Amino acid sequence: MTSSSSISIQNMQHPLFFSIFFLFFLLGFASADYLQNSDFESPPKNLTGNSSVPFVLLNENNTIPGWTFQGTVQYVTAGRIMALPDNGHAIQLGQDAKINQTFQANGDYMEYILTFTLAPGGQNCSANANITVSGPDNQGIFSFKQHYGKQAWQSYGLYLGLSGQDETVNLVFESQAVESDDNSTCWPVIDSLLVKAVENLVQGKDNLLLNGGFEFGPDFLSNSTEGILLDSASSPVQSPLSQWAMVGTIKYIDSKHFFVPHGNAAVEIVSGVSAGIHTEVTLAKGSAYNLEFTLGDANNACEGDFIVEVRAGSVAQNFTIRSDGTGSAEKSSIKFEVDSNATTPISFSSFTTSQTKDGIFCGPVVDDVVLLSLSSNSLRIVINPNILISLLLLIVILW
Repeated sequence: MTSSSSISIQNMQHPLFFSIFFLFFLLGFASADYLQNSDFESPPKNLTGNSSVPFVLLNENNTIPGWTFQGTVQYVTAGRIMALPDNGHAIQLGQDAKINQTFQANGDYMEYILTFTLAPGGQNCSANANITVSGPDNQGIFSFKQHYGKQAWQSYGLYLGLSGQDETVNLVFESQAVESDDNSTCWPVIDSLLVKAVENLVQGKDNLLLNGGFEFGPDFLSNSTEGILLDSASSPVQSPLSQWAMVGTIKYIDSKHFFVPHGNAAVEIVSGVSAGIHTEVTLAKGSAYNLEFTLGDANNACEGDFIVEVRAGSVAQNFTIRSDGTGSAEKSSIKFEVDSNATTPISFSSFTTSQTKDGIFCGPVVDDVVLLSLSSNSLRIVINPNILISLLLLIVILW
């Protein structure tokens, strides 16, 4: 049993939504300055030479506040040949270089998610060296991606792991060896690190999916305007986008700099054909369900027709969104029955590869994914936003 419906949505961004979701953030996750010297603006001790030089090689006499290092590490200053967020400072990891910091978890068991910026440390290089970033439960290999943004740096997100009260979390950045000539290699430059702790999400009566609105993901950096790139993550429980696995490259976008249909965040599928997101949920065999979702564009000059395959269990349907690149959305739904006792997959996959006129990869936006049972005793809860704001403010005040 399948069916579909759609409604055009030109503007779902009411100011009340921002107040509601800001308060949900206060209740849903904890923010703290977990890292010391996370932007490297506190310079290494015992620096010698001209501090205005773009790259200063560190040695055994130098120490970086908050960090330990080994190998070929340079302190970087923004300038004509090196662009950095806020025109500040950063660290370059050269051959066999490693930098790490250990911080202490707080609160009950929480998921720790990292945001950081990455830039190629040089010009006219024959190769960009990769960097491995690791935490207690996960690691990722990153390299600067051409044509995914207009800035000379990019922000990335990584799930670090699950840690409890007073446990230590070791964050490590390590350069990867390359086969090309060391002098012609752009070694990675890292800057602007941010760690966020996310509590375990609890399923609500108004949505059988966890994080269907994509509000729980890596924190957006204040000095970044181009979203956060999220690389493939095969497991929904070890993903920077809580409860969603990813194929290809996804851009996590915020409502401050992009058109987001609902709430503060959404996902844009940017790496083209076969890229997408997926999750799994345990449902009752033989029961009928309705999957609601919103598809659109991010108001980033991405024009054309987007084709998105939406899959719910054994049902799959293609949806086409015509975008003029100025920010619009369309709410749609499909109905399906569960025919197995196994977990039910829910996925969104792009069937198109798109670029702006500037050559920046872009694609369809997915947001506000809601799964509901079609049984009579399971209805989506609708509450007056003004009442909800008053209740949440009261909770915060009482705290």
